[in-house]
Amino acid sequence: MYARTCVYNFFFVPLYAFFVNIIKNNRIMGNDKQQSGLMFNALTAGSKITGNITADSDYRIDGLIEGELNCTGKVVIGEAGRIKGTVICQNAEVLGLMEGKITCHQQLSLRSSGKIKGDVLTKTLIVEPGALFNGTCSMGGNVSTTVEKK
Repeated sequence: MYARTCVYNFFFVPLYAFFVNIIKNNRIMGNDKQQSGLMFNALTAGSKITGNITADSDYRIDGLIEGELNCTGKVVIGEAGRIKGTVICQNAEVLGLMEGKITCHQQLSLRSSGKIKGDVLTKTLIVEPGALFNGTCSMGGNVSTTVEKK
């Protein structure tokens, strides 16, 4: 009994206090707002959405989207992910298939397993060896299409 109490006090109590302090510090410092990378939306493999999606945080796609994705954060198209339509975002990483138009206000990374068929408008483009890109690309300066926050 004493050994279990010691393990509990040694491990769980400091761990609990650690998380409580993180939560308190974030609220005190005004960081209780959502931050990019800390929270994200996901569409899992085997799922399909047809229509328009608006997201205020990062979005990972491992399923299929047919339509428009308007995201104020980063979009990651996983290896199993496919988008047929339009994407407007701050940053994007393509490991799967993107068919249509993609507008990134900052950086677009096309990984070795990624494929883009369509138009790209971005400030910075990174293409890894082995990636496929068939379409047009416009880069640099200010990206004119704005990410709308609805």
